[in-house]
Amino acid sequence: MALSSLSLGWVSTTISNKLDLPHSIDVPRFAAFTSCNSISACSRETAFDEESHLERRSLLLGVGLLAANLFPASSLHAEEIPANYKAFVDLSDGYSYYYPLDWREFEFRGHDSAFKDRYLQLQNVRVSFIPTDKRDIHDLGPMEEVVPNLVKNVYAAPNQIATILDMQEKVVDGKNYYTVEYELTSANFSRASFVILAIGNGRFYTLNVGANERRWKRVRNKLKVVADSFKVLDM
Repeated sequence: MALSSLSLGWVSTTISNKLDLPHSIDVPRFAAFTSCNSISACSRETAFDEESHLERRSLLLGVGLLAANLFPASSLHAEEIPANYKAFVDLSDGYSYYYPLDWREFEFRGHDSAFKDRYLQLQNVRVSFIPTDKRDIHDLGPMEEVVPNLVKNVYAAPNQIATILDMQEKVVDGKNYYTVEYELTSANFSRASFVILAIGNGRFYTLNVGANERRWKRVRNKLKVVADSFKVLDM
């Protein structure tokens, strides 16, 4: 059934650009963003904040179901969403990814979106971005130079030892991505992660999904689905 511009206009002015829709568009509120002068300064991982669970109002849920019918996930993802995952699509900020169905949203300082395991808070995914005048990830330099510099000098704290397990480059829909798998080890804590790096829409995007190193072998393939699903969308 054809929809008039008036109908679509009503939807856009009634709901936020970000809604929580299972197996469809799942978009939380737009996070406040402060522009930065350097990628390294803004990309450093910040301390974990206390979880702030965002309860959805019944009105938003009702309108969300309407939006799900108007903008089904199939129109945004050509491929089928994997079983036991949900799609997060942020049309306002130009990116999307999948996350496990039983994960819950939480706030992570300096990040635009974040989800974590219900019981293991260190098993999580989060996405951040900063403005850039670069047009492609290749403009930052070769993967063999960019990735080790970020992992060892940005992602790792001074008391952590960084070990890069794998680096790969891929092209999806004409956009270039750098992917790195690495471990951060300290005296009391070890974590393994996948990080996806991409540039588009005048932004430098970073997706980080990881878990406690002791659980990495058990959940690696599950988290790799999240990492591989990350896409920069045209705005």
